[in-house]
Amino acid sequence: MFGVFCKLFARGIRDFGLHPWAQLLTLAAVTLVTFLSGFFLLCFTNLNQELNITRGEVVYQVFWKADTGMDLVKSRWDEMRHLPWLTEMKTFTPDEALDALLKESQTDGGKSISAHAGWLKERNPLPPTAMLHFSPHEADLDAWNKATHGYLEKLPGVETVRANPLKDDLTKAWKAFANSVMWPVIGFLAFLLALVVGNTIKLSLVHRSDEIDILQLVGARNWFIRLPLLVTGTLQGIMGGTLAVGLLWLAWYHLKDVLNFSPLFMELHFLPFEQSVLLVALPALMGFVSSWIAVRN
Repeated sequence: MFGVFCKLFARGIRDFGLHPWAQLLTLAAVTLVTFLSGFFLLCFTNLNQELNITRGEVVYQVFWKADTGMDLVKSRWDEMRHLPWLTEMKTFTPDEALDALLKESQTDGGKSISAHAGWLKERNPLPPTAMLHFSPHEADLDAWNKATHGYLEKLPGVETVRANPLKDDLTKAWKAFANSVMWPVIGFLAFLLALVVGNTIKLSLVHRSDEIDILQLVGARNWFIRLPLLVTGTLQGIMGGTLAVGLLWLAWYHLKDVLNFSPLFMELHFLPFEQSVLLVALPALMGFVSSWIAVRN
């Protein structure tokens, strides 16, 4: 019995070479539908990944002790300019900080401060200061904030480090949209893919109806008739899904750096392994099911 199953299985593979034009057109249709579905999934996966990574702005203010030597402070400034995700850095010596304060007070009507400008310059109480603007591109923002804050606090002579809260309304809005709209759309797309692939393979078996009728007339059992056709339908689904994933990889390889420029710095990533397997498994499953339904009817 096992030998008979093996022969029928091999026959199903050989039957794939029969009626080559019909088989190729069916394979092309399955590949095209799977590729388009995979391309949509690739775009959504990358967009979802990028928008779930924070792209806001956070500002750190670093204050040194007033008696810290400027040579040490300036050496730390040079080091800080190489921090990751740093977009802008402003530094103030005590004299520069005082000049900025006096200038600001004049525009705001602060006459009492301006009146003591000479005394303040002689006994300048302001410390060296640095203001750092970051646009972090991190999945774990809390870990990045903790690491950056810890690094700045441990710099020699630093007295205080302050950070403003990060606002990321776009990420929150996208998460709500993805959960309520996009994932149901992807589910519908998977259903549509299964429906199109299933009907395409089912229609490809119509030309073999005469062969099935003859086998039934000579008394062949249903499993003897069905097994080769099931193998052929499943093979069409596997080959179509595999070709679609291969074409999708080629498209991704040529487009992966198309958005990798300032200020986006967005590198496209290929589909996760489980999603790639799904693009092959779903057409294969629908090829099997549609072949079973076609033969049963």
